Amino acid sequence: MNPPRIRHQDTPPNKPPYHIMPSRGGSGNTQRQQDPTVVVVAFAQPRRRTRRRRAIMPVKSSASFRMTALPMVVTAQLLAAAVLTLTLVWVLHFRGGVSWKPTSNPLFVYTAHPLFMVIGFIICTGEAVMAYRIVLGPRSAKKAVHLLLHLVALTFAAVGLYAAFKFHHDVGLPDIRSLHSWLGIATIALYGLQWLMAFVYFVFPGAVMTMRADYAPWHIFFGLAIFLMAICTAETGLAKFVSAFIAYPGEVFVVNFTGIAILMFGVAVVLAVILPSRY
Repeated sequence: MNPPRIRHQDTPPNKPPYHIMPSRGGSGNTQRQQDPTVVVVAFAQPRRRTRRRRAIMPVKSSASFRMTALPMVVTAQLLAAAVLTLTLVWVLHFRGGVSWKPTSNPLFVYTAHPLFMVIGFIICTGEAVMAYRIVLGPRSAKKAVHLLLHLVALTFAAVGLYAAFKFHHDVGLPDIRSLHSWLGIATIALYGLQWLMAFVYFVFPGAVMTMRADYAPWHIFFGLAIFLMAICTAETGLAKFVSAFIAYPGEVFVVNFTGIAILMFGVAVVLAVILPSRY
């Protein structure tokens, strides 16, 4: 038997090789036996894929996105000035001012309600909330300004509430009927309770330091919540005033811009409180 012949798969022969071997019977007949062939398969090496290097964007550190409370404090002061200016323009120019005397136009009494509420519940309360950010000096001075501004806000709110009840009494309208009045009464009640609790815990000399430390986070939380309630009350009051008493397009624009400025002022005050003073 011949040794196996090696051939490649890609070049097969036209006719397989063979040789003649005698048969087992001893006769002259012959049979053909094909030589074994070993097929060698050559595997082509895979091509190396060159990966393109992607441009890696530089990752900014967390310090690039940090913001202190100072920009929000400045923004809040500018918005407070805008709110006060728009309110005075609306009350003095479009509404004709404020009067407590019984006149032919009872709206002069009712105009005192938004004026005192905006100055007290919005501006004074916002400044009181930011007192620890804007007042320079020892902590006792900041605490005194914080407490006095809240007291001024309560006083202005009481005057504004009296103007609303007086107008309803003069005209003959029922009291505490709208959503605005419900929010206003709830806000004033919680505001007074918050002020009394703060006086007992932080000003009264008999308060224990551990009690002050435990109550401080709740005081901050409820203070911001009541301030946001005052913002919502002001927005509903402006919407009610526009739908009920205003018939001039120019006055509507002033009132709407006042509402937007009040909302932005509330957001700036909250950010000024929750953001750190420095990193």
